[in-house]
Amino acid sequence: MNKKGLIILVVCLVVFSFQSCKSKPEESLMKSYFSASSMNDIATMSSMALDPMKFDAVSWKIVQSGEEKVAPAVLGDLNQKEIDLKKQFEASSGPALDAQDALNAAKDEYTSARTAGARAAAKAKQDEAQKKYDEAYNANRALVKGYNDAKETAAREEEIMAFSLGVKDLANIRELKGDVASKEIQVEVKNKDGETKNIKILMEKYTMKDEAAGLVHRGRWVITKFETL
Repeated sequence: MNKKGLIILVVCLVVFSFQSCKSKPEESLMKSYFSASSMNDIATMSSMALDPMKFDAVSWKIVQSGEEKVAPAVLGDLNQKEIDLKKQFEASSGPALDAQDALNAAKDEYTSARTAGARAAAKAKQDEAQKKYDEAYNANRALVKGYNDAKETAAREEEIMAFSLGVKDLANIRELKGDVASKEIQVEVKNKDGETKNIKILMEKYTMKDEAAGLVHRGRWVITKFETL
């Protein structure tokens, strides 16, 4: 082979090697993770998995690897949803309290009524006040639940993003724009007790941009979920 042919071969091998590594991040991540697990190295496991799972494995292998998917990061949208629901439930608190006051007044009126006609009228008024209070209270509770769920979801997404980006207490993290890449794989694990388990693993990697500062935060592949099948 002449010199030119040798150079082309070397370049092709380098490119192929780079593409292989790039397209299969799960191989190096799983190798490092199971190595740390075998040594009970919790600190290293925790640096790769958000919620580490310990394996007493004698062997493991990737039996299925899904395609890499890339989608817009959703933390900004989740943050806005949290803000909107907070405003809505706060706005609904006043009407709920007013409805409660009206119900209490109607109950007092019913209690103080002396004639049958007055009691009947007061009872009808109390029933109507009870209906309006129930509606206002239930609407307020539904918004409170929606807000708490949205707050929890946004906080979890922020935790995952920060973990991938390798940052802590980034003040403007919810203002960043970018994408999240994800891969779902299945790993067969043979434990020391002879049992074989199939584990579904979700991996994610964030690439986010701070448009105001002109900075790009490039994350790393991390494990965000284990599921025993």
